Amino acid sequence: MIQKEIAAKVPANKEKGTEEMTAAIVVNYTDDLLEAEEMFGGEAILTNAFRNWAVTLQSGIRTALKAGLSGEQIQTKFADAKMGVAAIGMKVDAEQAFIAKFKTATPEKQAEMLQMLKVAAQG
Repeated sequence: MIQKEIAAKVPANKEKGTEEMTAAIVVNYTDDLLEAEEMFGGEAILTNAFRNWAVTLQSGIRTALKAGLSGEQIQTKFADAKMGVAAIGMKVDAEQAFIAKFKTATPEKQAEMLQMLKVAAQG
């Protein structure tokens, strides 16, 4: 277990006459999934993860709607969406997608992917 500082701020609002406010707290944290499950429980992790992913997806849907895409086009864009893959605009970050795919692959597939990288590195 490690401790992590989380900070937030409320911007100043000239109309309301308020100044910027900031605060930071320190919470117990881990970057290990098994330890997180011990600390918080699997249900808490899953419900929080899926809720945060829903917010991320909603943002992407709004961006697509503003770009004039139809519901069907948006569905196509998100057909292969995976939680945890960083997206930039409507494009998937290829490096993060590869890492996510690697983490969930079988050992045989991981070996194949490593071989692909070795071949690519040799030019």
